[in-house]
Amino acid sequence: MKQLLMGDHAVSRAVGLARVDFIAAYPITPQTLIVEELSEMAARGDIHTRFVKVESEHTALAACMGASMTGVRTFTATASQGLLLMHEILHWAAGARTPIVMVNVNRAIAPPWNLWSEQTDSLAQRDTGWLQFYCENNQDVLDTTLQAFKIAERTLVPAMLVLDAFILSHTTEPVDVPEQAEADAFLPPYSPRHILDTDAPRAFGSITGADDYFELKRLRHESMRDVLAIAAEVDADFETRFGRGHGLIKPYRCEDAELVIVTSGTTSSTARAAVDALRDQGRAVGMINVRLFRPFPGELLARAIGSAPKVAVIDRNLCVGLGGIFAQELRADLYGRDVRPEVFGFVTGLGGGDITPASVSAMAGHALANTPPADNAPIWWK
Repeated sequence: MKQLLMGDHAVSRAVGLARVDFIAAYPITPQTLIVEELSEMAARGDIHTRFVKVESEHTALAACMGASMTGVRTFTATASQGLLLMHEILHWAAGARTPIVMVNVNRAIAPPWNLWSEQTDSLAQRDTGWLQFYCENNQDVLDTTLQAFKIAERTLVPAMLVLDAFILSHTTEPVDVPEQAEADAFLPPYSPRHILDTDAPRAFGSITGADDYFELKRLRHESMRDVLAIAAEVDADFETRFGRGHGLIKPYRCEDAELVIVTSGTTSSTARAAVDALRDQGRAVGMINVRLFRPFPGELLARAIGSAPKVAVIDRNLCVGLGGIFAQELRADLYGRDVRPEVFGFVTGLGGGDITPASVSAMAGHALANTPPADNAPIWWK
């Protein structure tokens, strides 16, 4: 059924369809609409869940972790400073193999205070052991929320769903919402193997020596890498059931490209329009939307880039002292491969700055006409 939904409300509807058992809520702009609507849905009896109002984002994730250990499906949402406050528990939740699903609405990090979109908040957590999905539109938001529960619960790796502040969170788009029976058929109830149970007590998070610690870290790494195949399988199953899939990456007009633009989130829609305009001008440019960032889909990206001699990565984020994060990850992955294109790292749109088809076309023109900085320095673009 088609509905007009803001991105935040697309999350809420998907969480309801997932029959989540436990929700921990702490409001922060621009994700507040998610937990507000979930609270109304719970109060009306539209969903049957334990809705807990907590005193901070740190507590929200800690509560989800405890609930998940008892064997129930859990959810929370946050943004920006709230995600930073969760940082300690992000490591705990991943290490304890609790398949929590959390939505982070990308918002710039203070200081100075800024409410608008930027990816640095989620990308600053890239080493915590969480899956990270970056959504392009509100249909992607709803579908990926449902997929994230299935992937996380199959792999016991928590999942972070990421959407752009205001560009998606507060913008209304047509969204195809599945019926409850369809969602139930796709996403069965969570059935964990190990839970906190007073009748069969066991310890979680106990102290270990170096050997066991090393082995547990290795197993977590292998589980994260296994997600690439499992996420592709879940997306293919979703497409079979609902007639639409999103892929782990989404290449567009890359086959004969001299330059491939790499983007994520809503910038991908803008870049796609710019690619069409550049093609109309006779310029061989393609683009790739990166939907899954953790685990990093390096092999898929290398195949999609193919023999293109140049790549322009558009980063709406910043690792201070190094540059754009998607660009540095791609460079690192390509370094050991036989074909290594020139990689241009553009940093733009920080703090909600506009990224337009004209600016994407200008960045593409710069990359086509130049060579990258010798020290891989970011190219600042306003």
